[in-house]
Amino acid sequence: MSVAPRQPMSLRDVIEKYTHLAGGFGRPLALAAFGLSPDETERVFGIFDEDYHISRFFHFSLQPATGPHSSQSYRINGYPQSHVSLDAEIQSIL
Repeated sequence: MSVAPRQPMSLRDVIEKYTHLAGGFGRPLALAAFGLSPDETERVFGIFDEDYHISRFFHFSLQPATGPHSSQSYRINGYPQSHVSLDAEIQSIL
């Protein structure tokens, strides 16, 4: 029996999970908190980072390890990143 591959997270999924975990917009959240594999994290967030209309609302950063999930870093389009914060205005493109 084969298992169908999981669909990548949509922008709406990312926003909903981000606001739930971060407690609101504008707060850095560890990328590892999204619960994706490293490859999937890099792929999903890399796609959003490449899209100008989406990426202007995403703010990636590499922060020191200070809490759960915060020590993991990912290469988002070639740059090491550990956290993301989203602007509330991203809701305007949903």
